[in-house]
Amino acid sequence: MNRFPLLALLLAVAACSPINAFDTLVPKDGGARLAARNQAFAAGDRGKVDVYAPKGATASDKLPVIVFFYGGSWNSGSKDGYGFVGRALAAQGFVVALPDYRLIEQAAYPAFLQDGAAAVRWIRANAGRFGGDPDRIVLAGHSAGAYNAIMLSVDPQWLGRDRAAVKGLVAMAGPYSFLPLDTEVTQQTFGAVADLASTQPVNFATADDPPVLLIAGGKDHLVFGSNSVAMAMKLSEAGVPVETRVYEDLGHVGVVTALSTLFRGKAPVLKDVAAFAHKITPAPTR
Repeated sequence: MNRFPLLALLLAVAACSPINAFDTLVPKDGGARLAARNQAFAAGDRGKVDVYAPKGATASDKLPVIVFFYGGSWNSGSKDGYGFVGRALAAQGFVVALPDYRLIEQAAYPAFLQDGAAAVRWIRANAGRFGGDPDRIVLAGHSAGAYNAIMLSVDPQWLGRDRAAVKGLVAMAGPYSFLPLDTEVTQQTFGAVADLASTQPVNFATADDPPVLLIAGGKDHLVFGSNSVAMAMKLSEAGVPVETRVYEDLGHVGVVTALSTLFRGKAPVLKDVAAFAHKITPAPTR
C-alpha cells in the first residue's frame, strides 16, 4: 500500500473527534447511499441536515422516515460523525435524516429543541424527494440526542401540528429524569431555566404520546438505566405502548456503535430498532 495516502488518512483521523474517527474508519453498509448533504433547515452552520436512503429508492416509494439526533452532552458532536448510523438504518428500508443542532456554547436551552423541531419540519416538507413518507416519521436519538428526540415527541409545544406525523420514538441511553441538577453538564445546560420541571421528559407523558422503544446499556456508567425505568413507568401509567431493551454487555457509547458493521455482533440493537420502527410505521392501506 502506498504510505502517503495512508499517512494522510491517519493525520485526518487524528484531527477528528473519537466518533468522527470511528465513522471515518468503520466499514459502512452497502445497501444505502448518501442522498443529500448539508441541506439547510435553519440559518447558520449548525442548521444543516444529511439524508440517507436505501440504494435504488425513488420518490414514489414512500418509505418510513427516521430522524436521528446524535449525543454529545449538548456541548459537542456533529452529524458528520454518524454516517454509519444513517447508512445502517437506511439499509433497513428507511429514509434517514441526520440533523445538526446548536450547542449550548452557541445558544442556550431550548435552542437545540427549536433546531430539532425545525429539522423535523424540513424533512416533512422534503421527504418525498428522497422516497420518504412525510406522514410516517420515527424520531430517534442517543444520549443527549435521545433527550432531544423524546422532548419533541412528548411535549407538543415544539412540533405543534407536525407532531401528528411522529408515529414513534427510539430513545437510546438518554436522560429523562435528572433532577436535581447534580452534574456539570446538566447545570450548564439547564441551570438557567426557571421552571426545571419543564425540562424533564418524565413530566410530559400522556396518552396521546406515540409508541416508544427505550434502549439502555447494562454497563452504562454515564447515563444510568434508572432514567429508562422512570420514563417507561410514566409512559405505561399514561397508557402509551412502551418497549424496553437492556443490552447487558454494552456501555454508553456501545449502545450506538452497536449499530455499526464493526460491533453489530455485540447486541441486536440494529435488528431491534428496525423491527420496532417498521412495526409502528405500517404502509397505509390503499
